[in-house]
Amino acid sequence: MKKLALFLLPFISFCGMSQTKNFIDQAHLETTAKVDTLVSPDRIYLNITISEKDTKGKISPEELENNMNNKLKSMGIATDKQLVLKDLSSNFQKYFFKQQDIQKSKNYSLVVNSALTAGKVMMGLEQINISNISLEKTEYANMESLLLTLKSKAIKKAKMQALAMTKPLNQALGNALYISDNSNFMNPYNNRMLGIQMKTAKASQENDSLPPIDIEFEKILVETEVRVVFKLD
Repeated sequence: MKKLALFLLPFISFCGMSQTKNFIDQAHLETTAKVDTLVSPDRIYLNITISEKDTKGKISPEELENNMNNKLKSMGIATDKQLVLKDLSSNFQKYFFKQQDIQKSKNYSLVVNSALTAGKVMMGLEQINISNISLEKTEYANMESLLLTLKSKAIKKAKMQALAMTKPLNQALGNALYISDNSNFMNPYNNRMLGIQMKTAKASQENDSLPPIDIEFEKILVETEVRVVFKLD
């Protein structure tokens, strides 16, 4: 039995190598194609922190929370869908060592659909003593569908390239033997502070009548690259 096993092993290996070799030895053409596009983020997540220390303990987090909820609703934001509580914390360490009152804080995530709305939110919350706001992340809602569209365009581009290369040779382009793809998107604003909107909010302290600047976030670069091996007939 041991001899038989030793005999079968190289035979199986040889078969596998033979199949691979047959694939490589076929007349083929290999080409790569890349397509990309830029999209504006339409999901902008703001991180909002409410803390007693922002008002030196004069206003409780619960009251600030209620004021925030009313302010956002007055701006047309559906707080029941767009605002979520991320965590609730208390500074127990400071209380333990210094025997002071516990300072409560609450952390929220608010999603809006444009940079202009984000600017308005920051200005509005600044007016009610809530200024600890930062950009959490940005997203494009239809990213999955967009990637599929780009992949399809890349495949078509690869075929056009292959046809252009085989035409001068008077060779017919056969079916695809192998396809691989690599998709990627670069979001320049993830994990950055919302600096320009924060400056706008601070400026509003001098003149509350000033409207927020109508700006846009830098667009997200979405790209896909395909590698296709075509059979040559």
